[in-house]
Amino acid sequence: MSGNDPHPLPDRERAKKRDPVEGASSLHNRSVSYGTQRKYDKAALSALCALHLLKRAEGPDHPDVANVLNTLAGIHEDQGEYAEAEQLFHRSVSIMEKVPGDDADIERLRVQSSGHLANLYRVQGRYSEAEPLFRRALEIAEKAFGPNDLEVSTTLNNPAVLYKYTGQFAEAGRLYRRALAFTEKALGSDHPEVATIYHNLGGLEHARGRYARGEPFARRSVAIREQALGPDHPEVAADVAALAALLDGQGKYDEAEPLYRRALAVFEKTFGPQHYEVAVNCNNLAALCHAKGNDAEAEQLYQ
Repeated sequence: MSGNDPHPLPDRERAKKRDPVEGASSLHNRSVSYGTQRKYDKAALSALCALHLLKRAEGPDHPDVANVLNTLAGIHEDQGEYAEAEQLFHRSVSIMEKVPGDDADIERLRVQSSGHLANLYRVQGRYSEAEPLFRRALEIAEKAFGPNDLEVSTTLNNPAVLYKYTGQFAEAGRLYRRALAFTEKALGSDHPEVATIYHNLGGLEHARGRYARGEPFARRSVAIREQALGPDHPEVAADVAALAALLDGQGKYDEAEPLYRRALAVFEKTFGPQHYEVAVNCNNLAALCHAKGNDAEAEQLYQ
């Protein structure tokens, strides 16, 4: 985590002198920016200041409050603080359940709040709690925006990930392909969101043990995202690691090994040596080293 902002209070005082909602919006945007940079303490402070202003100006049950709660919850989730994130996501969902009207922005926030909480449950393996929330989010999105809207595409991707983990491969594939068609049409074939779906299609084939069928999807995700974000971005590293796993499954060890090592270096630099992604890639690289007869390095990586 980064150090504290040396001047948090003057920012807040300046925000209070302006229209409080405008000030809260500025603080919220700053929180999102800090979160993208993984400066989580600054991100959380900005979000908390925004919440304070919004609750005083608009009341504790306003959709703007729910929106900032989602951001603050996401900051906790990114740090593995799931209990804190769950409480905040729950509060956001509760607010949005009470908000009347069918304004597009309101419906979009309603979808996002349910989807965020469902995704948190999925990450924790709480699949039976996640599925009805995912279905609810999809139902709202389809009703509000129509079956071919980009918001629906995003909402399709999340339950597809869940169905992969629960072994409902055919349903997961159907949802992924529907999401891919919408997203390519809306954003173009080289958009990072398209890369995400190709990544997930490759992961689905890996889960089914169909490594050769998954390889083209993974290669496509790497190509798209690397072009958009550069070779050292952590999302590119995730795509590279996924491709390595599919090559590994086919026994293409000499091609998979440098990809695992490339992804591992990016994850260690980005997240530090104790992160979950580092552990996963150490495990996968260790298995490959063992398969190649390099047991000494395999043992170190497993440990």
